This record gives sequence, structure tokens and C-alpha cells, in this order.
Amino acid sequence: MSATSPVLSTAEARRETVLDSAVVVFARSGYLGTPITAVAEHAGISPAYVFKLFPSKEALFVAALERCFASVLVALERGADASGDQTPDGLLWAMGGAYAALIADRSLLMLQVHAQSAAETAEIGAALRRGVQQVTAFVKARSGAPDEAVQRFIAYGQLCHLIVTAGLEHEAAPWAQLLNAGLRHP
Repeated sequence: MSATSPVLSTAEARRETVLDSAVVVFARSGYLGTPITAVAEHAGISPAYVFKLFPSKEALFVAALERCFASVLVALERGADASGDQTPDGLLWAMGGAYAALIADRSLLMLQVHAQSAAETAEIGAALRRGVQQVTAFVKARSGAPDEAVQRFIAYGQLCHLIVTAGLEHEAAPWAQLLNAGLRHP
């Protein structure tokens, strides 16, 4: 018997296409700066069909953010699983490298940054907190690292966001080198 992939219905396939487009388009112009028409155009479908799949712009942004965090969790798990050093420090290092590779796709990085800037919108703030909670819980459970090390891991992730979004990874000034020291970037 051969394994087959599940066949998505047209609506399911379009939902996936819309979510892929939403990640890219929201990452470019943020929650407030992105009309549903821009996501629809990128996805090659009508705005009415986007609203059929997602009842509001908030719901679409939240679904895109949830997809982003799901990708983060998969990357962290793969990084940990591939690590030759299964100590807490070794696992954190491997997960950090996997995350750095993942955010080379700036869409995932920028979607997280835009979610932070739109966190005052209740649904977005709740989704952001859920995503951070899931990542923190996974890192803690998978690495077995002490709380301080997990906090530092999450903090360094946020520092990586700042370094990459501000273009500091290639900055030669001493202050920028201080921020870059010991960190891996895409």
C-alpha cells in the first residue's frame, strides 16, 4: 500500500494560499497598513473570497501569526533533534541556529515585529502572547535548561530581531559589534 498525501478541497487549498500571501503581505506593510485587497491580489483571488475564508482582517492576521509561530516551533524542534550535543546549552545553541536560519525568511521575522506593534488589538495581542507562551514552554521542556537560560534565549531572539531589522549585522561600529557578539543571524 502506498502512502498518499491528503488532497485539499478547493476552499482548503485557497485558505493555504491566502495564509501564505497574508504572511508575506502583512510582513511588508503591517497590520494597519495592509488592506485585505492587497492580500487577495497577492493570492490571486477576490477580496470577497478572502472574507469568506476569514471573517475579518484581524482573523486573517491572527491566522498568519499562528502559522508563523507554528513554523518557529517546527524549526526549534528540528534544530534540537539534529543537535549532536543534547545538553541544555547544546540544545539551546542548536535551536538558536535553527531560528536564525528560519528568520532568514524576513517575512516570518517582520510578521512577528508587526504583531508586536499591533498587540493593542485584542485578538492580535492574545495570539502574540499564545505564540510566545508556546515557544517558551517548548524551549523550556525540550532543552531542560534553567529558567534563566530560557529567558536569555528568548531575549537573544528579540535582540536578533532588532539587529536584523535595523541592519546592524554588518555594522562595524563598536556599539553594534557589542550587540552582535556571540549571536548568529540569517
